[in-house]
Amino acid sequence: MTNTAADYLARAGEVMNQRGKSRDQENGERSMAAAVDAFWTIYGARILARGYMAETEGWEFMSVLKKVRGAQGEYREDDYLDDVGYVALAAESAARGAR
Repeated sequence: MTNTAADYLARAGEVMNQRGKSRDQENGERSMAAAVDAFWTIYGARILARGYMAETEGWEFMSVLKKVRGAQGEYREDDYLDDVGYVALAAESAARGAR
């Protein structure tokens, strides 16, 4: 059976609520504001000076997001596994000079 858009929406809501509970957020997943603040503190001046966000910084943003999520609530292995992957992709991108 093929899922409908409504099926995906319902499941996404369930996942958001579950993750919020595991991260001590009663209104669901809410880690983005902290991730944006942290990322902007680290990379904001460079991005503003250049006028755009580079590929490497995109991977670094995802790593910061995983770090924020890992710092909230219960341990979730995927926060750390994903972070390792994003750091490896950032290293590969930076080595290619994709900054």
